[in-house]
Amino acid sequence: MKQVLTFFVVAGFILIGTSKPAFAQGESKPAPATPPAFNVRAEFLDDLKDFEDKLVSLADAFPQEKYTWRPGEGVRSVSEMFLHVAGGNFGFPTSWGAPPPTGIERKGFEKSTTDKAKVIELLKQSFDYMRQSATKLSDADLARAVKMFGQETTVSGVLFFAATHQHEHLGQAIAYARMNGVVPPWTAARQAKQQAQPKK
Repeated sequence: MKQVLTFFVVAGFILIGTSKPAFAQGESKPAPATPPAFNVRAEFLDDLKDFEDKLVSLADAFPQEKYTWRPGEGVRSVSEMFLHVAGGNFGFPTSWGAPPPTGIERKGFEKSTTDKAKVIELLKQSFDYMRQSATKLSDADLARAVKMFGQETTVSGVLFFAATHQHEHLGQAIAYARMNGVVPPWTAARQAKQQAQPKK
C-alpha cells in the first residue's frame, strides 16, 4: 500500500513538473473576447441594399407585357406586387415618426400604375426613402416604443418586420418570375459563370 501511494505521489510531482501552467503566479487572466456589438440599424441597412439590388433587377427583368399578369383571381398582379413592396417602404418609417414621403398618395397606391418604368422608379424612390429614414435613427431610437398597425412594438421591431415583409415578397416575386419564364438575374449570372468555366 505504501509503495502504491509513493508511486502516485511521485507520478503527481512528475505530472506537475512537466505540465505547463495555464497562468504563472501573479499573472492576470486575460479578459474574455468581447463579441462585436450587434447594430440593428447597420444590419438592416446591409440587408436592405441586397434586397433592393435583387428586387429592382427582377422588376427590370420582367417584360412590360407581364406587368398585368396575375396567378389567379383576387391575387396581386406583377405591378401590384412590386408596388406593394414600395408602399411598405414608404409606410413603415412613418410609424417611428419619419416625415411622410412627398408626392406619394398611399390610397390606391398598388393600382396606381402598370407602367414598368414608373413602377421601377417608385421602387427605387421607396428604397431611398427607407434608407434615409433608417440612417437617421439613433441607437436610443431603436429601443423607443411605437405603434404599428395598432400594435405595441419598438423601432427595432419595425425594422425587423420591414425586413421580413421585404423577403416574403422577394420570394413571391421569384415565384412570379419562374411562372413566366423569367430567370432571376443573379441566377442567370451564376449560370453564365458556370458555363464559361472550362470543363475538366
